[in-house]
Formats: sequence, structure tokens, C-alpha cells
Amino acid sequence: MSDFLGSVWWLIVSLGVLVTFHEFGHYWVARRCGVRVLRFSVGFGRPLWARRGKDGTVYQIAMIPLGGYVKMLDEREAAVPAAEVAHAFNRASVWKRIAIVAAGPIANLLLCVALLWLMFVIGRPDYAPVIGQATGIAEQSGLRAGDEVVAVGDRPTPTWQEVQLALLPAALDHRDVRLEVVDAQSRAAVRELRLSQLPDDFDQRRIAQAIGLLPRHFLLPPLIGRVEPDTAAWGVLAEGDRVTAVDGQPVRAFDDIGPLVQTLGEQGGPAMIEVERGGERLALEMTPRSVERPDGGGRYWALGIAPPRNLPLPPKDAMQQHGPLEAVPVAVREVGHLTGQLVGMIGRAFSGRVAIENTVAGPITIARAANTYAQQGAAWYLTILALLSLSLAILNLLPIPLLDGGHLLYYLIELVKGSPVSERAMAAGQYVGLALLASLMGLAFYNDILQLVR
Repeated sequence: MSDFLGSVWWLIVSLGVLVTFHEFGHYWVARRCGVRVLRFSVGFGRPLWARRGKDGTVYQIAMIPLGGYVKMLDEREAAVPAAEVAHAFNRASVWKRIAIVAAGPIANLLLCVALLWLMFVIGRPDYAPVIGQATGIAEQSGLRAGDEVVAVGDRPTPTWQEVQLALLPAALDHRDVRLEVVDAQSRAAVRELRLSQLPDDFDQRRIAQAIGLLPRHFLLPPLIGRVEPDTAAWGVLAEGDRVTAVDGQPVRAFDDIGPLVQTLGEQGGPAMIEVERGGERLALEMTPRSVERPDGGGRYWALGIAPPRNLPLPPKDAMQQHGPLEAVPVAVREVGHLTGQLVGMIGRAFSGRVAIENTVAGPITIARAANTYAQQGAAWYLTILALLSLSLAILNLLPIPLLDGGHLLYYLIELVKGSPVSERAMAAGQYVGLALLASLMGLAFYNDILQLVR
């Protein structure tokens, strides 16, 4: 399946699941509050499939899969027979209306817990949080290659993904953070990562690179993919050789070769380059040559070799997994943590600490993310689905008219003043809400297009 078709498919599946649960929350509570539900729709527009249930509700799937709705009996929308008035939404008590409206976001919140529980039970494979290379701020903070990050602040980090997520808010706030690490000799240590030194214009989409952290699984293996003609390695080394040592110094990754060759060239004279070839270990004598940099920035010592192109990432070597009972409190705590993270991001967006292109994702970005996660397996897809469900719950609770949070605001005002909000005030609120939602959608599509252009 192509990336385009895969993205469209997983967007439809994801929105279908999230919207169905959200609207089912409204539907289920409305029925138990004695309010009649006329229509339960997944999607907008012309129905592609519809069926009337025994309860009189029309259940349908519509052609535009970007939302859904539950239509209830309401005197404000159409005339209601006298016999049905008691079942109209507008005649329900304010507490029942609050319960019905809040049920949608609560359903998404519960779905998030369930999805994360299932993800933990299945087990999500990832990479171990081991540093492959530390430069810049990371190196200045005392981090070294081979360090395993076991916690960022008070947050345990069993995988590299958890390290990145834990560093994100501190980096956006330019706040120093404590890291608990275990070095290559299995010694525990604490490092203060000086994120306050990050420049104001750092790339917020690449936090680890801005800090100077390269994970171990990103290191290129010391394989030779190409030998340049008329160089020191020409006729000596061959494609497919694995370099194991340079002048007696061990080589772990391809990036280790360059600095060792520079030292070797400055010393002058030949040295032994140890390689593995066809299951044999060879020691080959070579003398680096001084060559001009392609950008004209001076000369450097080189053997004339390059790594292979488009190498796949190594197999994942870490797993987040818990038993069915143990996963329940873990999932609940994770939802609480993610809620705090998302609310914090909203606050940073309003304060300008988050770049505009990183604030709101549109359907294109969501589709591509869902497809990418789905390709990594069921556990990863459950992760993105849980995040989307939680985001939908939080978004709907914002006090914007037309959203659930806007209706809840009206009902809270009604509780305080003892009477419903006037029709004129509600109409004005609808216009304001429509303008805000249109602006939000415009920003989302702008960000989508910006990401595609980049």
C-alpha cells in the first residue's frame, strides 16, 4: 500500500474509532437521562449507510469522515409533539445537560486509558535509551557515548522515545533538567542537562539534535559502502569491509573513523587498519592522504571511503510491557502525565514559546503520523490513537462555543444566574465560536501545507 493510500486509510480508521466513541458517550448518557436521540452519525454529509433502530434512532455513516454528531429531540430546533416534550434535551435539568455534554470528552478519556492499557499489555518495542554520541550542550553537561538515560527529572525513561518526550517541555521552557544515567562501566551518575543554553531559534521539531544527543541506534555501522578511486584505500579496502580498529584504536561506528584518521595523518607515516572481510580478520597497512575539503574550507586527512547508503535501522532492543493487572495503574498514570503535557503545550502556544507550525496538526499531518505509527506495529498504532483520543477530549473541553466546552460554559453560567443564557447571547457566542474554529482549522491546514513544502 502506498504512503498516500495508507495515510488516507488510517486517517479514516482513526477518526472513525475516535468519533464513534465520542458520540457514543453523548448517546449513552442522553438515553439514561431520558432524552430521545433522533440520529447517531459517524461523518457528515450524505449518508452512505443508515438504519433505524428499535429505539427510533437513525444510525448512519456519512460520506465526509471528519467528525460526527448526535442529534437529539430539541424544541429549539423543531416543533416537538406534546407527548414527546418530556424527552426533549432542552427540557432536561441543567445537571443532566451537563452530564450529556461532558460524556463525549469523558468517553475519549476512557478510550485513551483503554488503548494505553492494551498497548502496555501487547508491549511496545523501541530502542534502548543509550547515547551514541554527545556533542554541544550534551557534552558540556557531562554526557558521554555509552551513557544510558534511566530518568529525566522524576520521569523514568525505559526507551529513547520516552527520553525525547521527557526532554521536550524542559527544552521549550529553556529549563535545566536532571538526568539519571548509567555509564558504559555500569556506574550510576547524575547529570544536569543545561537546556537553558539552548538558542531561542533552535529547531523545536528536532530537540535531541539541538541538544547534541545522537542515540546509539542512529550511529552508522563501520561498514564501507564505497572506495574512492586514487585514494589511500583504493585497491586495499573493499566494499563490505567492516572496520574494527584504526592504529590499534577500536572502532564502534563509522563516525569514529574520521577523528582517528586525522590523528593518524598528523602523526605521519603508515598504520594498520583492521577490518573484517568474509569472516576473516585482516590488518592492512595504509597511509592517509591530505585532501581539499569540497567546500573549500581547508585540507584534511582521508582514506577515501564512504558508508553504505540507505541502511535500515538496527532491530529494536527495548520493550515497554506490563501484565494485564499491572498495566491498569500504569495506563492511568500515563494518561495523567500526557494530559499535563498537552495542557502545557496549549499554554506554551498562547505564550509564544512554541512555534506556530508546531501547535496545531491538520488532517494531513494526522494521516501521515497514523500511517507511520501503524507501519511500526499494533502497539505503536494504539499509542497514536490514544494520543489523538486524549487530544480530542481536551480540545472539546475548551470553552469555545460550538464545542462541548462552550456548552458546558453556558450551563455553568445558568447554574450561577439561575436561568438559561439568553437566545441572543447564545447566537452571538455561536458566531464567535464559528470564527474561532474557522481560524483554528485555517491554522491546521496552513501547518499541513508548511510541513509538506518542507
